[in-house]
Amino acid sequence: MSQLETLYALTGCTAVGKTELALLWAETYGAEIINCDSLLFYRGMDIGTAKPTREELARVPHHLVDLCPASEQMDVARFIELAIETAREIQARGNRVLITGGSGFYLKAFFHPVVDDVAISEATAIKVSKIQDSGGLEALKDTLLELSPDAASQVDLENPRRVLKALERCIESGLSVGELKNRFAKQINPLIDAPKKLTILHRDKEELNARIALRVDIMLEQGLIDEVKELRVAGFEANGSAAHSIGYRETLAYLDGQLTLEQLKIDIATNTRRLAKKQRTWFRGQLPEGSIHEISDTHSIELKNLFD
Repeated sequence: MSQLETLYALTGCTAVGKTELALLWAETYGAEIINCDSLLFYRGMDIGTAKPTREELARVPHHLVDLCPASEQMDVARFIELAIETAREIQARGNRVLITGGSGFYLKAFFHPVVDDVAISEATAIKVSKIQDSGGLEALKDTLLELSPDAASQVDLENPRRVLKALERCIESGLSVGELKNRFAKQINPLIDAPKKLTILHRDKEELNARIALRVDIMLEQGLIDEVKELRVAGFEANGSAAHSIGYRETLAYLDGQLTLEQLKIDIATNTRRLAKKQRTWFRGQLPEGSIHEISDTHSIELKNLFD
């Protein structure tokens, strides 16, 4: 297949102002938007995710939004397949592709491998489970080191889950941990291969905190509590990624009588500020160097210079 043309990626921490700027740029330069915010995949999670409104979604074609019910777990492998297919379709229509969202792991999939291609068979899973049942972590470690001596320097051998996963992959593939790591690093796909322009938005800390506080007030006014009630009835607590996300886990606690309404507001805002700090750190360490733009409002940046 032919290589994808340039992909444009716009990111930044939560509440920084990505949505409006993405819409303005897409309208100006004939782009369609591919969402890479992991919570926007879920139907019914609208208010607590600050999902673009119907009016905003109508301004520019959006893709990979409302893919599945909130009770169903979305995974990055499926996302990558859909993103490749969608990017090809957009560019075939003669439009640009604008990727936007703040979920670092999903955004990273456009630049580096993020998921290995070893599918664990039921037979291998049963075999490893029997090893664990027979001797716990020590049995898992001994078996892993027999198959892959280099695991001693590649895997946290005191972490049962990591040892188990490493053993499954070694058994399934017939490769050592080091060989699997090297193979993983060499993975390519059309998203990774495509030329890209990345811009990360920043905003003054105090201004960002004020925007977060305002967003929490708006979410509660718009009906976040009722939204979570409906999601709970629909079974979204079966999906930990959804139910444990900021705004939703605190509201569940409120519904269970663990928080007052005032404490609910405080906790959502506090946890959102912490998330924003983690996101800023993650973007610096995990994404390639891109354009950094300080934003005070959507008109403080010349659109033509957004990806310079």
